[in-house]
Amino acid sequence: MRKLLFLGLLFFTVAFDTQRPSAYDVGEWFKFRVHYGLVTAGFATLEVKEAIRNNRKVYHAIGKGYTTGMSRWFFKVDDNYESYFDKVTGKPHQFVRKIDEGGYIKNQEGFFNQERNTILVKDYKNNSNKTFTTPENVQDIVSTFYFLRNYPGVDRMKVGESINVNLFFDDETTKFKLKFIGKEDLETKFGVVPCMIFRPLVQSGRVFKEEESLTVWISNDDNKIPVRIKASLMVGSIKADLEGFKGLSNPFEIKSK
Repeated sequence: MRKLLFLGLLFFTVAFDTQRPSAYDVGEWFKFRVHYGLVTAGFATLEVKEAIRNNRKVYHAIGKGYTTGMSRWFFKVDDNYESYFDKVTGKPHQFVRKIDEGGYIKNQEGFFNQERNTILVKDYKNNSNKTFTTPENVQDIVSTFYFLRNYPGVDRMKVGESINVNLFFDDETTKFKLKFIGKEDLETKFGVVPCMIFRPLVQSGRVFKEEESLTVWISNDDNKIPVRIKASLMVGSIKADLEGFKGLSNPFEIKSK
């Protein structure tokens, strides 16, 4: 459950038109508290650094998720997701997925060839290499988060409309669909934050009650920060709330405290 919520944090955010200010830059950092009611289950962080790939400066985004306290005794999570993606096009060059979730371990790197529409995945745990064919403009799980934050036309979306992205994850490409639900002023620890509400379509029947069991509140400003995520599970629900931030590219719009 914590894994799915952390992945949700990487997925769910959108942005203004491309002519408007960029939603992020090097130095941005977020921290989220994952909790069942008042009980903290863990934390997730996201930060943006800079690196060199193919003789070009690229963004290096790093996402980490981990359980804390008693939750760690019951179900230990140490997740690390990274993406190196182009500063201009937003297309990923490389991803890293290194996770340990209650003994379920993945240790992979993927290398995109965007011109040939292929990706080489190196699995270090199983000592294997596989090349997959991908559609054009494919994203990895972390780059999708940042790609959508600068997605054009989101503020012209009508309730019920969706954004679709080609997403490569777990050795296959799927259509990731994000549906716009509406707007709401959300009370947070920082004050009342004007938000846009989205629901991604997720697989139902295992952990989630139905396809639309995840809801995300995104700040309705030029940053497009995920402020809250709520997941309705087969038993109960879990939330992730924005706990801290720094290095924002634009003012964080807060109505009141």
